[in-house]
Amino acid sequence: MTTFTKTVLFTDTDGRARFREETLALSEGTSAARLSPLMPSGGLQLRESPVGFRSPFHCTGAPQWLFVLKGRMEIGLQDGSSRIFGAGDHFYSADTLPDGATFDPAVHGHWSQQVGDEPLVTLFVRG
Repeated sequence: MTTFTKTVLFTDTDGRARFREETLALSEGTSAARLSPLMPSGGLQLRESPVGFRSPFHCTGAPQWLFVLKGRMEIGLQDGSSRIFGAGDHFYSADTLPDGATFDPAVHGHWSQQVGDEPLVTLFVRG
């Protein structure tokens, strides 16, 4: 069976954001065009971030897919690691604030920044 790798940015049991990989089955469609089952969505939003953009640490407000359409985006975690996503890359952002927690920028969330010499254009699709 054909599969799709879903990169997930999530909140672990210690409240810290981490990345993990999940496999989604492409179990529908035809042999020439494999499809995943239809997933619900709650709308989409486009964003352009100028050269030099960098956010402070923050959590995702609601789980959503993020697709990089143009430019490059770096996501940094509390442990000092980071990953860069370029045009055509994606991840599922689900690092929401744990229930009952008060946001602590030394523990929770991630930062993001535009990388390189062209603006960053992203597409968000709410899960």
